[in-house]
Amino acid sequence: MIIYVVKGGDTLWKIANRYDVPMESISQLNALTAPSQLTIGQSIIIPHPGTSHIVESGETLGTIAQQYGISTETLMEANQLTDPNVLYQGSVLYIPPVKHVVQPGETLWDISIWYGTTVQAIMSANQLESPNNIYSGMSLIIPRFKRTIEVNAYTYQPSATAVQSLKDIGQLLTYFSPFAYKIKEDGSLEGLNDEEMIDTALSKNITPMMSITNFTSTEAGSNLAHVILSSTSLREKVIKNVLDVMDDKGYTALNIDFENVLPEDRENYNKLLQSAVDLLHTRGYIVSTALAPKTSTEQSGVLYEAHDYEAHGRITDFVVLMTYEWGYRMGPPQAISPLDQMRKVVEYALSVIPAEKIFLGFQIYARDWLLPHVQGQEAETFSPQEAIRRAIKYGASIQYDPTAQSPFYRYSDEKGKAHEVWFEDARSAQAKFELAKDYKLRGISYWALGFPYPQNWALLNDNFTIKKLSKYS
Repeated sequence: MIIYVVKGGDTLWKIANRYDVPMESISQLNALTAPSQLTIGQSIIIPHPGTSHIVESGETLGTIAQQYGISTETLMEANQLTDPNVLYQGSVLYIPPVKHVVQPGETLWDISIWYGTTVQAIMSANQLESPNNIYSGMSLIIPRFKRTIEVNAYTYQPSATAVQSLKDIGQLLTYFSPFAYKIKEDGSLEGLNDEEMIDTALSKNITPMMSITNFTSTEAGSNLAHVILSSTSLREKVIKNVLDVMDDKGYTALNIDFENVLPEDRENYNKLLQSAVDLLHTRGYIVSTALAPKTSTEQSGVLYEAHDYEAHGRITDFVVLMTYEWGYRMGPPQAISPLDQMRKVVEYALSVIPAEKIFLGFQIYARDWLLPHVQGQEAETFSPQEAIRRAIKYGASIQYDPTAQSPFYRYSDEKGKAHEVWFEDARSAQAKFELAKDYKLRGISYWALGFPYPQNWALLNDNFTIKKLSKYS
């Protein structure tokens, strides 16, 4: 599967013919609502053998070729490059597939062992119905190794809509987290209508993960967190109430998302985590936390100071890095999840937490800001699919920030008002997947379901094998 960026004069027909792929396949894979309408800079996934690589800062053709086990010359030829020293950050390189010519007497089993893959993977890549359907001289595509990761997705969708999301992409999830059970000052929990979601998750071999929090869209939750965390009895009551819900509803994992915790409550927050682990592990349940995107131990601010990366990583089973919201809805326009900032957070986390305990946070929505930005003015939030639709509607050419590894564009609406839109596309998704691969992270966590983004799910499946926990196998 490769990524193609639309250029001037391109049509879907031309692109399909270039790669010898049916137009309908490309249209369906990318959920193109108007296949006859494309815009310059739009990225499209092509169901074609091979893969794509997003060039990062400091990379060379030689290092990229070595990473994929091919020669520099092969890489240059596949991308029609004339100078191996000219390589731009953020550009998309086509990585041709590995091919094997069947030798006399060889079996698929022999070939799979030689390349470190499986018979089934080779059959799937070559659309073979039987492992015996090969012959001497036949050229086979050898699928590249895919790391196995865990994937979580939060949602704040209504129950029926969340159930449909699970039916659509549940095969790509390890965990599913309805957001969220709100903690009250007396240690009780505000309930959720989550029974049907949990049942659907279990039917899809997904581990339901209960999420608890201290904040809402209108309340920061600092005082509430202080009331709970500063009282040993209330901390214990919260965890006991959580366990009751988990036992009753079928949750087997917990995600604790306390935000805007006062700095003086840092140690008590750690104690809450330890109490949760001590009790829930006796049931074989998993405990995780959500961490604000810190880049150093000394980082100041109420969002960061009480989040003790070292303690969370040591105490819990895993952590979710909330590596998003730089492009805040109430702030000025910018990339919501800039890759350079995400990398800084990951590198700091890795200095105190093992990679096998880290989930990379991945937001899957777009934002549209009015220009010029006025303090207190809220950006509109919608799906990446809507971002593409608006770019086409207003004739905007999509640009790509090579540092943030994020697409954006500007347009003027019917009233003459200027807008700036930042969103996610196939290139930015692939760049985030490469980040997770580079650092061998445990998994990826999506915030949040409910924003159509078909390219992401297709690429996730193409890049990784998604782990399902054995308890539900």
